[in-house]
Amino acid sequence: MKIFLVTGATGYVGGRLAPRLLAPDRTVRVLVRDPGRVVGRPWAAGVQVARADLRTGEGLVEAMRGVDTAYYLVHSMTGGGDFAGLDREAARRFGAAAKAAGVSRIIYLGGLLPEAAASEHLASRAEVGAILAEAVPTTELRAGPIVGSGSASFEMVRYLTERLPLMLAPGWIDHEVQPIAIRDVLSYLTLAAELPPQGVIDIGADRLTFRRMVETYAELRELSRVIWTVPALMPQLAARWIGALTPIPNALAVPIVQGMMQDLVADTRRAREAFPGVVPLDYRTAVALALVRVETGEVETRSRLVRAAPAAVFRAFSGVGGDRGWPAWEWAWIVRGALDRLAGGPGLRRGRRHPDEILPGEALDFWRVEAAEPPRLLRLRAEMRLPGRAWLQWEAFPEEGGTRLVQTALFAPDGLIGTAYWYGLYPFHQFIFSAMVDALARRAESPSQGA
Repeated sequence: MKIFLVTGATGYVGGRLAPRLLAPDRTVRVLVRDPGRVVGRPWAAGVQVARADLRTGEGLVEAMRGVDTAYYLVHSMTGGGDFAGLDREAARRFGAAAKAAGVSRIIYLGGLLPEAAASEHLASRAEVGAILAEAVPTTELRAGPIVGSGSASFEMVRYLTERLPLMLAPGWIDHEVQPIAIRDVLSYLTLAAELPPQGVIDIGADRLTFRRMVETYAELRELSRVIWTVPALMPQLAARWIGALTPIPNALAVPIVQGMMQDLVADTRRAREAFPGVVPLDYRTAVALALVRVETGEVETRSRLVRAAPAAVFRAFSGVGGDRGWPAWEWAWIVRGALDRLAGGPGLRRGRRHPDEILPGEALDFWRVEAAEPPRLLRLRAEMRLPGRAWLQWEAFPEEGGTRLVQTALFAPDGLIGTAYWYGLYPFHQFIFSAMVDALARRAESPSQGA
């Protein structure tokens, strides 16, 4: 039984990573200064909680005991004081404790570095990665702005775009950046534990300017926005302006602004080689998914406790479509496929390449496989004719007594027509999606699925 240690489990990334790591063959241990901050989280009962303080080293040796893989997801994003020194010492303590405990690898989430001189914050994050790698073999994933509901980068763009019909911005808003969806960050972090330490790997999706990030958000929200560039604006002043208009505190806005002052792009060749199964979402799709969560939460989410192992549950939901058909209301899927063909879409005629095997990028009836991560996740993106963008996703989480099957249907409407379409079909979705998750649960529990 391997033990995975997660620091920063109460933070934005760590809180989403911890439940994804749960599996029958491993124990997930979260390191926190205050155990009370973990109480109430949906995954709290499935993890071990270790109380330790990276600032002083208290409890760190005990927290590392027996750990195979350690995730380092913390940093001091403060605007003043010697934050670089604090991060440096915390990394040294963590690395020394990991080395003494015989930890096999550290997985660290850092930040992209510009070709020119890096800001103090970005340079500090790179220094942390180097310190960790000196102690224990490390995979350092360097990411640009992370896009997801609740992420600082997304919330900054969201609030500025929503509140400012006319935006006066410095010239460096036209510098290029390479954002990445939180879903893809989690995929890289999860899969990194299955590979030998990889050293430094840049991760990112499409390259675009900060101006284009704002414009894309405005287009998705059907907002008319004008951006005028003005003479140079000092980072501290720009951060205060962001702090006044958004929920982002000044201390966190400073490193975001500093990252905008020059191009911040990734060389993703090594990421594609090491993680061929991860196809990052483009920025537009990442924002659309974040908006779905912001506006309506996880639309049409259903879950069932299945008396089967995660592998059996994954086989059940990854085997949908093609000659096998859909697990509930088959006639409704056939009718939808016929209507889609009449509208010029692919319909159900494409089927699937293999009845059981499924790979990212493949066609599956009128869907495209966007992510396939056995035995945890399958996400399909709709390619049928729709007034918006749609996804159908299944996840398998180990749970006492079996596996938690979570089925989520997401829809990002295009304007009023898209909204009317979704709510018009809502009563039918209630029946179809409920019947589907029940059928998949029964399929997973069938003896023919195996354990």
